[in-house]
Order: sequence, then C-alpha cells, then structure tokens
Amino acid sequence: MSHNSFGHLFRFTTWGESHGPAIGAVVDGCPPGLALSEADIQPFLDKRRPGTSRFTTQRQEPDVVRILSGVFEGRTTGTPISLMIDNVDQRSKDYTDVAKAYRPGHADYAYDAKYGLRDYRGGGRSSARETASRVAAGAIARLVIPEVTIIAWVEAIGGDAIDPANFDAAQIDQNPFFCPDPVAAARWEATVDAARKAGSSLGAVIGCSATGVPAGWGAPLYAKLDADLAAACMSINAVKGVAIGDGFAAAALSGEDNADRMRPGADGPEFLANHAGGIAGGISTGQPVTLRVAFKPTSSILTPVETITRDGAATEIATKGRHDPCVGIRGAPVVEAMVALVLADHKLRHRGQIG
Repeated sequence: MSHNSFGHLFRFTTWGESHGPAIGAVVDGCPPGLALSEADIQPFLDKRRPGTSRFTTQRQEPDVVRILSGVFEGRTTGTPISLMIDNVDQRSKDYTDVAKAYRPGHADYAYDAKYGLRDYRGGGRSSARETASRVAAGAIARLVIPEVTIIAWVEAIGGDAIDPANFDAAQIDQNPFFCPDPVAAARWEATVDAARKAGSSLGAVIGCSATGVPAGWGAPLYAKLDADLAAACMSINAVKGVAIGDGFAAAALSGEDNADRMRPGADGPEFLANHAGGIAGGISTGQPVTLRVAFKPTSSILTPVETITRDGAATEIATKGRHDPCVGIRGAPVVEAMVALVLADHKLRHRGQIG
C-alpha cells in the first residue's frame, strides 16, 4: 500500500493497523528548536480517544503517545519525529464474519478488489483508529503555527443541526458531542442512544474555524490552500464531503450577495462578510478560514444488511463488536489536526517562496 504520506515541506506519514500491536506517525520537516514533549501531544489524543462516553465505541484505548526520535533535550532537532501509540484493547474475534463477507459502505470490498487481500481485523488501515496518528502529528503542527487558533465542533448529527444563535465555543468541551449548542447536545443524547440501541448509526457534520491565519498563505491553481484543506479532510476515513466557506450554498447566491465586501481598515481591509471562508484564489485573505466536513454513518452496524461473501454468494451481515454509533462525534479533533497540518505546511511553503 502506497500513499501513506501527506504534505510537502511539513510532511507526515502514518503507519499501523487497527488491531496490530501499535499505530503511529513520522513527522518530517518540522523546524528545529521547538519545545516538544509527550505532554504537548497527549491532551489532543485524550479528546479523540475512544471509550470516554456511551456515545462512542467502548474500546478502551489509553492512546498514550511516545516520542521515539527527533527530539533532544526537550526540543525538536529538525530530523524526523517518530511517534508511537500502543494498541492494548483489540478483540479481533469480533470480526470473524467480516473475514468472510463485506460490510456495505465500508472499504472491505474496495481493499479486496485492489490488493487481493485485506486486514479484516477492525478494518486495518481503513479503521477510524488510524486517525489517532493524525491527531498526534497535528499536535506538532500546532507548534509551527502559534499565531493560529483552530477549533472544531459538531454542527449536526443525523440531520439535526445546532441553532447558530446558541453557539457558545465554551460549551464545546463541556459535553460528549463537541457541541457548541447545549440545547442541541441534550437532544443528541436521545438521538444517538436510540441509534445505538437499534443497532444502527448516524452521520454528522463537523464545523471548523482557524483564526489568525495571515493573508498570503497558499498559491494559485495547483497549490491552493482550500484545495489542500479539502484533500486533507477528504482523506479522513468516513468523510464524504468538504465545504469551504459557504460551499454549495454559495451557488444559490447572487454575485452581490456572495461578495465579501471590503472597507478600509486600520491594518488592511475590513471585510463585511466571509462567504469565501477566508480563502480567495487559493490564498488566505486574513479572515478566519472556515470549513464544514460531512461524515457518513458508521458502516459497522448490528442491523443485518444484504451483502456478498468473498466468493460472491448472497448473504447478510450484522457486524458484532464495539463501534461508534456516530463516528463523526470524534471527528472534531481529527478535523482540527488535519487543518493544523495543512496550515503548518503552507506557512513553511510561503516562507520558502516569499521569505
């Protein structure tokens, strides 16, 4: 399997499988001299890790990270930083049926069609477990962009969206849904519980904002900042759509309504709107960079669904084991990490070209 790396000057590679002995990442291109220890990474992994509430998979993984290289006397050396996270709570026997038949909506068939074999234990590389490696790498990326603040939140679960009038960023870490609307969070408890008890699953939409991104990051045409953000977020397992700024809603606006009007400001232009999500022509404008990411419902469900076996025979499959009733809930820390990784890369690329 190739293509396990992402980025240009700030580049990371993830490795490992859901039910292997460990997973991890190698971060290459990190500038030297940055203060870094496991304590800088662990809080972000704790936000993403499973088993923290009844609304996520009950797999119990402490997700304790170890730095194996690239740091000396508490500072980055400029050499590759290797990160490792042990897997300690695998239950591969839960996937006996998955070894024989494909889960519809999952990567089982596609992996088999491409490689002729697959690691059926938890889905191997197609498991959401892989995203822990991204979150660890993203924590390092944040050190490269201290001027930027990134927050992500769950905007909708199962089609039930938050009320923007109730948005309170302080609420995001106060409930198990990363929800900025406490009223919606209370509704979602019943919604997700019902899906879990029914042996089903739900999709979710994650919103994300990065403030403090200066004007000028990104490049025209084939190195657009929004294109790289979209690619980074689309690479997350279970993601099926990414919108920058207003996204598809912009297609329903008139030219004058979609315009991010400008007036003179004390330190450059003052924007009166941000339909473009802080990016124009692939280059940041200095406004908050905003995006929305759509996660599909978890494919591993207890409800029997029609499928075929590896031999092509008709059958049904109900996936046993411990799975997220809404994998998008834990997607918020992952989206934050991918945005941080892209912005760190573009900051270094901008510095390399412009100085």
